[in-house]
Amino acid sequence: MSDILRELLCVSEKAANIARACRQQEALFQLLIEEKKEGEKNKKFAVDFKTLADVLVQEVIKQNMENKFPGLEKNIFGEESNEFTNDWGEKITLRLCSTEEETAELLSKVLNGNKVASEALARVVHQDVAFTDPTLDSTEINVPQDILGIWVDPIDSTYQYIKGSADIKSNQGIFPCGLQCVTILIGVYDIQTGVPLMGVINQPFVSRDPNTLRWKGQCYWGLSYMGTNMHSLQLTISRRNGSETHTGNTGSEAAFSPSFSAVISTSEKETIKAALSRVCGDRIFGAAGAGYKSLCVVQGLVDIYIFSEDTTFKWDSCAAHAILRAMGGGIVDLKECLERNPETGLDLPQLVYHVENEGAAGVDRWANKGGLIAYRSRKRLETFLSLLIQNLAPAETHT
Repeated sequence: MSDILRELLCVSEKAANIARACRQQEALFQLLIEEKKEGEKNKKFAVDFKTLADVLVQEVIKQNMENKFPGLEKNIFGEESNEFTNDWGEKITLRLCSTEEETAELLSKVLNGNKVASEALARVVHQDVAFTDPTLDSTEINVPQDILGIWVDPIDSTYQYIKGSADIKSNQGIFPCGLQCVTILIGVYDIQTGVPLMGVINQPFVSRDPNTLRWKGQCYWGLSYMGTNMHSLQLTISRRNGSETHTGNTGSEAAFSPSFSAVISTSEKETIKAALSRVCGDRIFGAAGAGYKSLCVVQGLVDIYIFSEDTTFKWDSCAAHAILRAMGGGIVDLKECLERNPETGLDLPQLVYHVENEGAAGVDRWANKGGLIAYRSRKRLETFLSLLIQNLAPAETHT
């Protein structure tokens, strides 16, 4: 299994290179600029370029994994369809070809003959990427490949990606918006039980060199299988905003601290916001991107990511859920938590990733229908839930 995780880290870095190239290479950046026009698709091309970037990242991940692990591709699921129709009415299935030249030719058909952009994209797609992690390299864990399913969100927070704000200031290490909120999410789960086993979150835009204006990213991973729990934040010290933060602690040492912090969506319900303000005071942070908000919990910047709506999906949460499991945390169904009676001793309703929502159609089949709470410490979650329920209007806990 560590071989599969190692390869996922490599392909996530290749995906991050594609995301960065689209912002830094002039031929590709011009296509992104077209996306900013209000209310209109770029008329020069058959598809919105952001859609092409998304699909290209997804296909690179799928086909690299298939090449290394034959048969795995049938269990890799993503947000995007890889079929396009160009201006001449040709249906094109986007895929990674065996050579850079063939991939460029295929991309040129989608981009209606834009050779410069097609060749620039193909170059990045076929670039070799090496990723090493001493913790992972020293671990050998075997798991049957045929029980693995993979959820991919190729570019989470696409709006922030297209908008491209690079000078947003963080609030206590948390970015409300901007390129820092863009993530590439790859989550591996057990297709029989739906339990998340491995997760990779790649953040392509973390810091920018003031001279070259080139971006550097960071990658986070976690593995939780048969009693083995490992993650990339173990025994590490990360620097954020010039201060050192020990990130190896999963939060259990601070389990009885009464103060809580939470990251939320700007579209969160007013009733939830009001209850949170009574539980967390002014330690509530708004941020873009479901993947990024989950990452804030992984990093230990906040205790909780809470979202009451049904507009996140399995590909948004699976990667972070696997990493949090490896840290002693998880992601639970908010609605079920609010309706649960703690005295019954029933376990917390963890999200699972292998079953569709009954009666739903389209992407709603894979929506997290009850909302979610991501957390690092089980004890702190229990305390938080108790306080949240006390501060919610009675009607809210049963809707």
